Amino acid sequence: MFAKYRQVSLIVRILIGLAVGSLLAVLLPQATAIGLLGQLFVGALKGVAPVMVFFLIMSAVSGYQSGKENHFGSVIVMYLSATLLSAFAAVGASWLMPVRLVLPKAAKVAGGAPQSLAKVLEDLLTNAVANPLAAVVNADYLAILFWALMIGFALRLASKETRKVISELSGALTQVAQLIIEFAPFGIAGLIYTTIRETGFAGVAKYGQLVALLVGTMAFVYLVVYPAMVWAMTRQNPYPLTFWTLRVSGIPAFFTRSSAVNIPINLKACEALGLNKASYAVSIPLGGSANSGGAAITVSVMTLAACATLGIHVSFPLALILCVLTALAATGASGIAGGSLLIIPMAASLFGIDNDIAMQVVGIGFIIGVIQDSVETAVNSASDLLFTATAEYHDALKSGHPVDIKAAVAQAAGKPGHALRAAKAVQDA
Repeated sequence: MFAKYRQVSLIVRILIGLAVGSLLAVLLPQATAIGLLGQLFVGALKGVAPVMVFFLIMSAVSGYQSGKENHFGSVIVMYLSATLLSAFAAVGASWLMPVRLVLPKAAKVAGGAPQSLAKVLEDLLTNAVANPLAAVVNADYLAILFWALMIGFALRLASKETRKVISELSGALTQVAQLIIEFAPFGIAGLIYTTIRETGFAGVAKYGQLVALLVGTMAFVYLVVYPAMVWAMTRQNPYPLTFWTLRVSGIPAFFTRSSAVNIPINLKACEALGLNKASYAVSIPLGGSANSGGAAITVSVMTLAACATLGIHVSFPLALILCVLTALAATGASGIAGGSLLIIPMAASLFGIDNDIAMQVVGIGFIIGVIQDSVETAVNSASDLLFTATAEYHDALKSGHPVDIKAAVAQAAGKPGHALRAAKAVQDA
């Protein structure tokens, strides 16, 4: 039965959960037990997220191999720069169009908001060195980040077998999180039931504003910011390559909602462009974690929406810290559907937002995830292909070799079968 349940697209299941939860809120407003599904879902995420983040970061750092000969300097710079610029764009959009959420427990933490930058920095430093076990138990994400980095660097001196165990534990925890997300339709039904029951449909309308802000920011980043980066690297018209990558990689990613699943599609697209296989065979999988501009936008917008709801003033220095922290955290976002939502509590903790409130924000993220996560994944995956191609063209031009990006795209577009067959293979799987 579970296998048949999973055969149905997660997007379809979430839509059904939204419809069922809304209908039950109208027909059975006194059946409060339905809301328990939402509490269980958020509670499960709250339980697994701190442990998963700890092992993901620790595994990534311990498995890093330094000193290897490679030619990925340009693509890595583009990945990291794009993620940081995306965070800046999200902060700017949130300032221009602030959105307030419906959080039943908001009043509980409004009085605990930090009052100055000095206080935030003091809390940042003192919380970062808290007991690592207590940090995982209490979901103190700043301390989790600090100790995961420290232990990860120390584990680089350990044996290969030890590092393999850490990597496998990280993979196992990711699978646990994915299993919990499989039951998201039930949790979302409970969450939307509780929201409509307590706030009415007016509260749900706020989600439409949030979705518009997220999607609008992601569209601006991919259609304006990223092309500007491509032009700066190549001094050629960036839009033929931008639109082609969006069509070939972004559309399949929109429906798979997983950067990891979309990797084979990007590899075939790189082949169609005639790129160097020795380069893209590494840079495309690397982009699944290192290039997370869409995730940075989601985390920044959701965090600032929580701050606006709680009455927390975000000054420019605080926003700058948020951008850097979000960019760093987004590079570790899991490649599974909804993975970026699990790092919202880490960014929220910067402003003294209670973990219970942060997980309510995560729950809202899953409610709007039908659109938000699909667009986010499309931005992340398509930009992996965009920046991989741009980096190679940049290095070729720098070495004095002529490159005509428009002609390369036209040639690749004349052979669309590569990417389409890859997309169909992933969907069939």
